[in-house]
Amino acid sequence: MRLGVLDVGSNTVHLLVVDAHRGAHPLPAHSHKAELRLAQLLDADGAIGPDGVDKLISVVRDALQAAEDKGVEDLLPFATSAVREASNADDVLARVQTETGVELRVLTGAEEARLTFLAARRWYGWSAGRLLVLDIGGGSLEIAYGMDEEPDAAVSLPLGAGRLTAGWLPGDPPAPEAIRSLRRHVRAQIARTVGEFSRLGSPDHVVATSKTFKQLARIAGAARSAEGLYAQRELKRESLEAWVPRLAGMTAAQRAELPGVSENRSGQLLAGALVAEGAMDLFGVDALEVCPWALREGVILRRLDHMGSA
Repeated sequence: MRLGVLDVGSNTVHLLVVDAHRGAHPLPAHSHKAELRLAQLLDADGAIGPDGVDKLISVVRDALQAAEDKGVEDLLPFATSAVREASNADDVLARVQTETGVELRVLTGAEEARLTFLAARRWYGWSAGRLLVLDIGGGSLEIAYGMDEEPDAAVSLPLGAGRLTAGWLPGDPPAPEAIRSLRRHVRAQIARTVGEFSRLGSPDHVVATSKTFKQLARIAGAARSAEGLYAQRELKRESLEAWVPRLAGMTAAQRAELPGVSENRSGQLLAGALVAEGAMDLFGVDALEVCPWALREGVILRRLDHMGSA
């Protein structure tokens, strides 16, 4: 059947349409994206303002039309940290449902981590052994570890690249003292979780998902997106550590000229790099592989599993 996943994230509202059935590889059929940056539309009270809600409703309507045009039979709509943590989340969800008919399911941070882990496990298979999965979104960082399809440990930290850029890195480029303060904050947050994972043993394979990791791997020399899903893409900590000070000295416009870096994401790439560097260092990761599948694919796979057991 043709499934659609509507992902209301902190940076982007993304409709992914796939042709899928249980036991088969979901085949992407269409992608529809709109940059909304909900994480940056929060007011001083942590609420999504009226303009932000209006924009969200408009974007959801456009995605619904795209889903209808592409013949989607079943739509799986969900929202992540920007909506989850908004002080007026219930009102926002009610307005979206009233005006579009879409009932957004708000995922917890732990659910995000588990579903992303499921996608990575299915991509790499059982032979990958113990997986450590890192995912940097616009609003949060998810970390998950395990042997099976359900991770043994999964956490979500408020270390998304968009959130940190808006809250910690004013200026273009940001001041060195602001960067140092953010670096300390990021590492202190991650360090609190390391013990929970380290007692489970060393991973056999470390993978990362998300646009942030893909862009960091690309500027460090990984394969272009044009080379396809199956090209192996690796990010080495040594390369990342060399790039962080270079990114720190660049303006957003200069970062946008780097290979694989989009203009829309260039402003938050430094914050994402600080999170990636901190996670790799504190977890003792010398190199990781970028996984093509992530949260949206995890949602699809879980839906297909439930269909098969119904």
